[in-house]
Amino acid sequence: MNVKGSRPLRADAQRNRDAILLAARETFEEEGVLASLDGIALRAGVGNATLYRNFPTRHDLLAAVMESNIALALAEADELARTLRPREALAEWLVQLTWQLRIWHDLPYCLTTAHGDPASSMNAVRNPLLMRTGVLLDEAKSLGDALDAVTVDEVFELITALSWGVDRFGDDKETARRRVRVATAGIFA
Repeated sequence: MNVKGSRPLRADAQRNRDAILLAARETFEEEGVLASLDGIALRAGVGNATLYRNFPTRHDLLAAVMESNIALALAEADELARTLRPREALAEWLVQLTWQLRIWHDLPYCLTTAHGDPASSMNAVRNPLLMRTGVLLDEAKSLGDALDAVTVDEVFELITALSWGVDRFGDDKETARRRVRVATAGIFA
């Protein structure tokens, strides 16, 4: 994969980019998303300049690493919408989204800091998830299963906060599911 709108990378440049993405994914899984970028470059076997040429900011790197995770999450949302009633699809999506966002320590923090910045590269991660949440919320509202007064932004902010709690409390999947169900009960009619 290369940067949008640019020509294909040379083979060595593509190898460096791939090595950075792999090292970043491994580091984020072990240390969280606020891990040292210099450490990621070292782990990838490239210099700092190479890392920053490919990913000028932490958010650029994080968004690129998360790209495949987001695609899988959106496919799961589509499957929920196809197989469950709107209320159940939304409820299960909120559980799955909370679990997905807690995948790397401090990811909710990065999403929150990018929230007010329309130029943030984290919007490539946030916006598709926000839009899919909105679609599921609107479908539940259309059947009277969710409160009309609840906005998608409020729901997404709640899920982001819940994912932080799930991460910090070290919830397993069932504990996280219960936490989300209790916290989101007020969304539903």
